[in-house]
Amino acid sequence: MDSPEAEASAHSERREDTTPSTSNISGQGEDGPKPKKASLKRTTGKPTNAKATKHKKARVSRSAPLGYTVHQGEDMLLVISSSTSQYDGSAWNPPKKGSKKKKLTKGKGKANQIKKKKKVRAKPKVTHNSVAEEKEETNVFVPQKTADHRWGQSLPEEVLISIFQMVVVQDGAVLFLCRVGRVCRLWNAAASSPVLWRKVTVGHCWIAPGKTQLPKTEMKIKETFNWLAQNRFSQLRDFSLCHWKNNVTYALEVVSQFCPHLRSLKLSYCTGLAATAFHSLGLHSRSLQSMDLQYSEFQVEGLLEYLENHGSQIKHILFTHGIKNDRLLTAITKGNCPDLELLEVNTKLDSKDCELPVFIQALQIACPKLKTFRMLNVRPLHKTMRNSADSTLGFPLLEELCIATTSYSYMTDKDLWDILFGSTRLRVLDLRGCSRITPSGLATLPCLELECLFWGQYFSSNVGLSSPKKELHMVTQKWSRTLQQLDIANQLFTEDDLEMAMSHLAQATEADTLRSLNLSGTRITPPALRPVIGQTTALSYLNLSSCRYLPRGVKRIYRGQEDIRRLLDKLE
Repeated sequence: MDSPEAEASAHSERREDTTPSTSNISGQGEDGPKPKKASLKRTTGKPTNAKATKHKKARVSRSAPLGYTVHQGEDMLLVISSSTSQYDGSAWNPPKKGSKKKKLTKGKGKANQIKKKKKVRAKPKVTHNSVAEEKEETNVFVPQKTADHRWGQSLPEEVLISIFQMVVVQDGAVLFLCRVGRVCRLWNAAASSPVLWRKVTVGHCWIAPGKTQLPKTEMKIKETFNWLAQNRFSQLRDFSLCHWKNNVTYALEVVSQFCPHLRSLKLSYCTGLAATAFHSLGLHSRSLQSMDLQYSEFQVEGLLEYLENHGSQIKHILFTHGIKNDRLLTAITKGNCPDLELLEVNTKLDSKDCELPVFIQALQIACPKLKTFRMLNVRPLHKTMRNSADSTLGFPLLEELCIATTSYSYMTDKDLWDILFGSTRLRVLDLRGCSRITPSGLATLPCLELECLFWGQYFSSNVGLSSPKKELHMVTQKWSRTLQQLDIANQLFTEDDLEMAMSHLAQATEADTLRSLNLSGTRITPPALRPVIGQTTALSYLNLSSCRYLPRGVKRIYRGQEDIRRLLDKLE
């Protein structure tokens, strides 16, 4: 009888050693009845029921939810007792206790326990060695990392400003400088330099076009713009605002108040510009010289009032043709801008009404200093004013005249002469679409050093219907020494006339002037083309597309001198 009691006590001790977590994890004595059943079965001394009792104990441990904390590791679920408070709240736990719980669920013997203990003992050795090696490596490379991070802080501020200046010229000031200003104090000081904020373009940064602005968003826009004007725009020279549908008046008022050096203002596709903005520009922006209002909607009355009071300081003005905007050209011809040097009037390509009444003689008297006169995609209608004196000087300082259109033009040789009779300094003449201009009319112009002549016929319904033209050689003979770009695309000159004209370009004493030649759609032949390619060494662009009198393999655009030299071999 003594031996069974000893065996029972030994079994109870083993039971306490192997399953301490059931009492400790629960933390309560509510599991009393189930251990009693197990003790009764063991007192009977039946060895066959030992395995069943173990399965029941495993079920008891699984069914007790109280006192457990479950954590998810990389490849296992860890069940931790609440009595081990030092591991509460941690995502990673010691591997020993996890291995014990695996033993309880699987019910394996001592051999498995010994193997798992060996694995557990081997892990800290490996980790200890790796940690030591990592410490050695970090100790070796720490000076290099600190040196790499400090290179930007060791540069002089002047060097950073010069580097930022190159990026600003290419990508703009606002986005780039606002981002680099958050790197460190040195970069912030360099990005805050007023020299970098002399040219600023602001687009729709806060809201996509076509969407409405919330009141909070609108307030943020105003606060941000006001802060930029007060802290960054002290030396602002050129300001552009693009695709703004709201707050345009507010932006111009702020810029005019805090930017006394403003010289150029550009509004592109903006709407809602009120007259108060022009009034603010007149009060504060005394250095303003250029206004570009193309494709923007504004109150014409406010701009007219500004030109009447402050038009003497404006040298460049650009606007889009419209019923109301045409009043601006009338105000200019009355003498409100006597120092005007650039005048550009354009319209959209799909616009229907493109006729623009122009009083050339009054404009010549009102703007004697005009250097650039552009009327893009409009059909100027020359009119005369009653009781107005005729101009005897014309445009003596004019260097560029552009009357290009995509449809048809009313411009004749007489109209062209009325504009350019006094323009001896003309360098650029753009007559694309002017089909009524003749070579003889061009040959009579007083300008002797013309560099660019654009006379191609594009998108015109008259192309291919008119009779062949002659006397192109008169044009090339007059300006063969100075021509750098010549465009006669789709001009129906005869083969002999083209050959004679190209010979004048090739025989010029200064043969290195011609750089671009557009003969697309003409009747140029290989004999007429060879001398030009062989003599003009500076030619880098040649357009021979749609030239029906050339071989099939050469009808394309050539770019670069080497590409053109290979063409010469094909023509021979």
